[in-house]
Amino acid sequence: MLHIVEDSAGDRLDRYLSAHLPEFSRARIQSLIKSGAICSDDGSPCKPKTPVEIGMRLHINIPEPKPAAAVPQELPLRILYEDEHLIVLDKESGMVVHPAAGNPDGTLVNALLHHCGDLSGIGGVERPGIVHRLDKDTSGCIVVAKNDGAHNSLSAQFAERDTQKIYLAVVQGLPSPSKGTVFTNIGRHPVNRLKMTVVNPGSGKPAITDYKTLFYDEHTDSSLMLCTLHTGRTHQIRVHMLHLGHPLIGDPVYSHPSRQKARPGRLMLHAWRLSFFHPVSGERMHFTAPIPPQFTDWTSRTSLPDSWE
Repeated sequence: MLHIVEDSAGDRLDRYLSAHLPEFSRARIQSLIKSGAICSDDGSPCKPKTPVEIGMRLHINIPEPKPAAAVPQELPLRILYEDEHLIVLDKESGMVVHPAAGNPDGTLVNALLHHCGDLSGIGGVERPGIVHRLDKDTSGCIVVAKNDGAHNSLSAQFAERDTQKIYLAVVQGLPSPSKGTVFTNIGRHPVNRLKMTVVNPGSGKPAITDYKTLFYDEHTDSSLMLCTLHTGRTHQIRVHMLHLGHPLIGDPVYSHPSRQKARPGRLMLHAWRLSFFHPVSGERMHFTAPIPPQFTDWTSRTSLPDSWE
């Protein structure tokens, strides 16, 4: 609400508001008035030429900006599988999944719109076809729906935990015990809004991660981990490993990469394997994303499991 207390009697409302709301142009003010977003105290819509009077109370409702539809861009994609219903990709580290503040283009969605021509609109204009997501600096398997039916089926599978998601991660130190399950609630950090954190029961959302140590490198004091996600919370593995006292190597948000002995130059988290039921045939499908070369110092000195269990 804006309460007019100074003597501006007789001034046009649009001129008065553009002078007192410098973040908006006069054209934008006029557009808001004409759309009914600015009303008098009794609820009646104002007009641009409405004369300003001392004591006037104005209700100003600034609508949230509508997200702009992502535009197709010709960008390289690493395709693991594709049919008329879905596409499975090996996302590279550093690629954002969908447009957002600070990343208006150059995203996976932009590349998919160019490659596919059209995608499911269930995710909204900024997230067409997106069923789940990977952090910008996480590489590996991601599935995208090409139509609404596939989107509904895959979304339900992720929600009902019918998918299987296996990650490779490299963490600082050697976890003890060497394997186990982390079951906590995860919510937004109360101070740093860029972070997630473990919160008390009743807050946040439940998050479950199974982990197993595959190899420990004494020289760099770091461990190669196999992590299986039973839920899909934002930053889940990164938060859970930090909760155990073993932040991921190369994590600029939850650790200090410059203080870590191992410096591979990226966040060491890779969505290695993904399994789900095909939304039309019902066939169980399994996909494995090639392991990035930055993991070689650890993977070359141990055997990776063949089983999906």
